[in-house]
Amino acid sequence: MKKVALLRGVTPVGKNKIPKMSYLGEILTEVGLTSVQTYIQSGNVVCETDILDEELSHLIHQTIKENIGADLAVIIKNQSELTQAVAENPFGEGYDPSRVHLVFTNDEIAGEKLNKLLHQDFGDEELRLGSQCLYMYLPRDARKKKLNTNYLEKQLDITATMRKLSVISRLSEMAK
Repeated sequence: MKKVALLRGVTPVGKNKIPKMSYLGEILTEVGLTSVQTYIQSGNVVCETDILDEELSHLIHQTIKENIGADLAVIIKNQSELTQAVAENPFGEGYDPSRVHLVFTNDEIAGEKLNKLLHQDFGDEELRLGSQCLYMYLPRDARKKKLNTNYLEKQLDITATMRKLSVISRLSEMAK
């Protein structure tokens, strides 16, 4: 089965840098994953495996830590989850699709904390809940935004990673 690994916290420089995505593909192939493909430098991997999601997340995490030194959380999704997330995008006409971001987690997103967050006023930024992820509309420059992954992680006590809608659309296609 094809699975998509979304790496949390990849940086262009520093301790969480992945030197080359091609090298990441090589080391993941060496530990038994097949048909490994990477997409853009932010840490997106599509692979073929029958390993359970939690085990796959741990395997990728450990492989990266041991071979590269980066300590990255790994969120695992399958093609149908990504396709559903793209299809359920609540930001339609009138919204710039390049400013739509999807937030994924391996953790359960539910409860009073989530309800409180969904009713909070973020100005021109918007937060919505879908069946597969959280959706954020961020019309401003990244340095000026209120909503971000770190904020959501703290408020919801989860580990999460964010991708643009266009990236998730592409990963969904790659995972077919």
